[in-house]
Amino acid sequence: MIGDCESCALVNRHGSIDWLCWPRFDSAACFAALLGTEDNGRWLLAPLSEPRRLERHYRQDTLVLETEYETAEGAVTVIDFMPVRDQTSNLVRVVMGRRGKVPLTTELSLRFDYGKVVPWVAKADDGMLRAIAGPNKVMLRSSVALHGEGLQTVGQFYVEAGQVETFVLSFTASHLPDVAARDPLALLDETEEFWRSWCRRCKYDGDWPEAVKRSLITLKAMTYAPTGGLVAAGTTSLPEFIGGERNWDYRYCWLRDATLTLLALVDAGYFEEADAWRQWLLRAVAGSPDQVQIMYGIAGERRLTEWELDWLPGYSGSRPVRVGNDASSQLQLDVFGEVMDALYQARHAGVAASEPGWALELSLLNHLATIWQQPDRGIWEVRGGLRHFTHSKVMAWVAFDRAIRSAEEFGLDGPVERWRAIREEIHRDVCARGFDDQLQAFVQSYGSKLLDASLLLLPLVGFLPADDPRVVGTVAAIERSLVSNGLVLRYQTAAADDGLPPGEGAFLACSFWLVDCLVLQGRRSEARALFERLLTIRNDVGLLAEEYDPRAKRQLGNFPQALSHLSLVTTALNLARGAKPMEQRPAAP
Repeated sequence: MIGDCESCALVNRHGSIDWLCWPRFDSAACFAALLGTEDNGRWLLAPLSEPRRLERHYRQDTLVLETEYETAEGAVTVIDFMPVRDQTSNLVRVVMGRRGKVPLTTELSLRFDYGKVVPWVAKADDGMLRAIAGPNKVMLRSSVALHGEGLQTVGQFYVEAGQVETFVLSFTASHLPDVAARDPLALLDETEEFWRSWCRRCKYDGDWPEAVKRSLITLKAMTYAPTGGLVAAGTTSLPEFIGGERNWDYRYCWLRDATLTLLALVDAGYFEEADAWRQWLLRAVAGSPDQVQIMYGIAGERRLTEWELDWLPGYSGSRPVRVGNDASSQLQLDVFGEVMDALYQARHAGVAASEPGWALELSLLNHLATIWQQPDRGIWEVRGGLRHFTHSKVMAWVAFDRAIRSAEEFGLDGPVERWRAIREEIHRDVCARGFDDQLQAFVQSYGSKLLDASLLLLPLVGFLPADDPRVVGTVAAIERSLVSNGLVLRYQTAAADDGLPPGEGAFLACSFWLVDCLVLQGRRSEARALFERLLTIRNDVGLLAEEYDPRAKRQLGNFPQALSHLSLVTTALNLARGAKPMEQRPAAP
């Protein structure tokens, strides 16, 4: 991934940019080959002959990607990056000759509206190429000669040792003037300094600085700078099972990520970003409490209508390709707990300078008091029937618990005794109806015999101590039944009525939750071993998707996935600091 904190692009190992949405993360893609074919838009820049060696890495503490190629003719490096934008967005590609004289090729296929619309391309007097379709305009400035061929812009050229060739692709609205030319190498210097300056603020001092910094950079890049909203992923419809239909649009902001986002940012030293996220959260949920959604657009948009792109065949034939997300209209009780926990953590960390959100929190709690006994869709956003999910009830408990703590610790006014009564009632209800005596474990939903990895969160949010026999039994049961090749599944999709065909990989955040539980249980050597196993799953540049298939040894689901990287950072902090983030969250019932 490369990005400018407002959008991102994905570059494959062979030098092709196969995904780019402009001008925002959730805009229609102009490169959609990731979900289709080359005809759906991409930008290839690579040696003409097959490389003998290919290696990729980010420049240290940056989001500047380098791909090093060695061929029979010599060696070149391709540098890809998106400068953090001021007024316009640019994608820059630089080729540097290292040895010999290497022939290269470039093929640019712009296809607006998710690979469907072919733009009109014309050459300006200064040689710049201008591509326009409807509201979109993209300009290409290149130091090498290019020409049109079969609805593509193509070129072949040589690069010798010490030679540098540059390409700058710029976006603006079609009714606006062309973007002014910028020096690509000056942009490279500015981009490197931006990321390195940002990284110097990192306070992590544990055993895995490279992995933690890479995850934090990834999270920063997935934050929409104008609003502070953090997208769940940079993509839509990358499958959780190859050839399956568990393909969702994740280019939105989930309230469920709120607490982990705050803890990861604050504990790593990024208070400004944590406050921006808190402000986004308050703006997004403002309004009638019965209209709170589980996710919003990056500027707080509520209408995320789901529809299918029938002209795209999907990643490896995994259809349908979806835009929008109907889960935005689901009732998921756990988000109330996440919002209250996040805002409590903000106060605890000193992020919140005033309390304009307390009245909103009171309103949310009043509403939750009337609905917590209802069934919902749960943390996994099932599209089957409504159920009384155990995790959902636990997070309702968290909402009232954090309200009590906010009132007591920060002198805020509220009906604390009423909240205590509701908190106790929820706790009794969960322990009575969510625990199975035969399994000696908490179960996915009341009356069910199914286990669920979300139950690993019970000790992490403070619902019960990690050494409580019911928690010990639950963790053991999950280790027996939901661990596949050393990694944790969300639940058994073949047995659960989630409204979809079975089949998916191991959900990576769940494995990080298991590490956290092992830490709390004093099983530190096992925790460390599992964490280090998870680090090996990252791709060659340190990025994680949503899931992993341990048999095929490949990542699955949308990419990169914020929750996976948030969990990595939080777990690394837990291991390094004696469970500090987990100590922030729990409260005795």
